[in-house]
Amino acid sequence: QVQLVESGGGTVQAGGSLRLSCAASGRTFSSYNVGWFRQIPGKEREFVAAIASSGLIDVNADSVKGRFAIFRDNAKNTVYLQMNSLKPEDTAVYFCAAGGWGARVDDYAYWGQGTQVTVSS
Repeated sequence: QVQLVESGGGTVQAGGSLRLSCAASGRTFSSYNVGWFRQIPGKEREFVAAIASSGLIDVNADSVKGRFAIFRDNAKNTVYLQMNSLKPEDTAVYFCAAGGWGARVDDYAYWGQGTQVTVSS
């Protein structure tokens, strides 16, 4: 089992950048694929990006391609989401997830509590 804690959220102006972190407990974190999702109140949780356990494969949703990048440091048990050129429509609570692979919520077994990202226009 793994426990996940997101951090790095906040408020930023449109065009700005933020880096989210997903810190994990457990010595086997390096064996887990990790995904980032986001959710707006009243809407379904939406896939943002995922990275394989090795870090050699990553996938990004079309809505964030060219702006967001996912990467990991297994020595620090942490996965990052670098978000550049932020838009107001990126405003959401961002969650990291582990224990699976794919773009669906049901693909993952473990979830963090989320971190709020607000992009002002």
